[in-house]
Amino acid sequence: MKKFIFNIAAMIMAAISLSGCTAVGEKNASLVIVYGAAAILALVLLVGYCLLVHKKEKWLLFLFSSVSVVNFGYYWLSVSSSVEGALMANRLAYLGSVFLPMSVMMIVLKVTKIEYKKWVPIFLFSLGVAIFLLAASGGILDIYYKQVWIEKVGGITILNKIYGPLHPVYLFYLLSYFGAMIGTISYAISKKKLDSTAHSIILAFAVFVNTGVWLIEQLVQIEFEILSISYIISELFLLGLYMLLQESERRITLSKQVTSEQLSQLIKENEAKNGEQPTILLSDEFKAQYDLFVSGLDSLTQTERTVYGYYVEGKSTKEILSILDIKENTLKYHNKNIYGKLGVSSRKQLIEMSKILKTLDKTNKNG
Repeated sequence: MKKFIFNIAAMIMAAISLSGCTAVGEKNASLVIVYGAAAILALVLLVGYCLLVHKKEKWLLFLFSSVSVVNFGYYWLSVSSSVEGALMANRLAYLGSVFLPMSVMMIVLKVTKIEYKKWVPIFLFSLGVAIFLLAASGGILDIYYKQVWIEKVGGITILNKIYGPLHPVYLFYLLSYFGAMIGTISYAISKKKLDSTAHSIILAFAVFVNTGVWLIEQLVQIEFEILSISYIISELFLLGLYMLLQESERRITLSKQVTSEQLSQLIKENEAKNGEQPTILLSDEFKAQYDLFVSGLDSLTQTERTVYGYYVEGKSTKEILSILDIKENTLKYHNKNIYGKLGVSSRKQLIEMSKILKTLDKTNKNG
C-alpha cells in the first residue's frame, strides 16, 4: 500500500509539471491534460483504496469518492463546448466540493476521538444537499449566478459568471467548515487527544493545505483550479494517517490478547526453576506480543525511553514527575505514546514484558 501511495504521489508531480514546464503558448492547452490526469489519479486512488485496504473507513471512502467527482467535473468543464455542458460539469464539481469538507470534518472527529451525537452527520449531509441545490440552480434561477457564459482560452473552456445575491452562502459554508476543523484540531492538540505529534502534524497539514489554496484562489486570479491537485494530496495524507491509526489499533488489540496475569505467570514459572538456566517458551500469541514490544522499543523517542527506563527501575509516578520536572498530564501523554508503541495496555504489563525481554536476552547470551 505504501508503494502504491508513493507511485500516485510521483504521478501527481508529473501531472503538475505538464502545466509548469511548457512554453507560454502551450500552457493553457496543457491544462486540459492536467485536469484529465488529476481525474484519472483521483479515480485510481478510489479504486486502489477499495481494492487494497481491507478494513475500510466509510468517511475515507466518502472523501475519495468526492475528490474523484470534483476532478471529473473540472475536466468535463475544461472540454465543454456549450453553456449547458459547462453548467452540468460545474454542478458535478460542486457536488463533490460540497460533500468533501463534510467527509474531512468527520475524519477529523474520528482521528481526534471527539464524540458527537448521531444526528450530526445527518444534519451535515442535509446541509450539504441544501448548499448543492443552491449552487446547482445556476442557469435556472438567478439567485446563485445572475448570468453565465463560456469562452475558450488557449483551448480550455472557462465558465464566466456574474454572481447572484446568495453566492456568498457557499463561501460562508466552506469557511465554517474550515473554522470547525481548525478549532477541533487545536482542541485535540491542547487536550492531547491525538496519539502522537506526527498524527497532529499530518492532520493539520491535510486541512491547512486546502484552506490555504482556497484562500489564494479567492484573492488571486488563477486560470487553473489548484484545488483539484490539493484535494488529491490531502487525501493521500489522510490515507497515510489512517494507516498509522490502524497500526496503532492493531497494537492495542494485540496487547489486550496477552493479559498481565498471563505475563505474571510466565515470570513465576521462570523464577521457580531455582537457579536453572532460565527458559521461557512462548506461544505464537506471546511471540507476537514479544516481537511487537521489541520493535516498539526502537521507535521510542529519547524522552519516552527515559520514562520507560524509570518504570523498569521501579520508580513511582511522583518520583518521575519530580525527576523530569513535568506535569502529570504530560506524563500521561508520554504513557499513551509508550504503551501504543510497545503494544501494552498498562505500566504493570510494560514492566512484566521488560522482565520477559531481560530473561530471554539472558538466555540468548548463555546459549
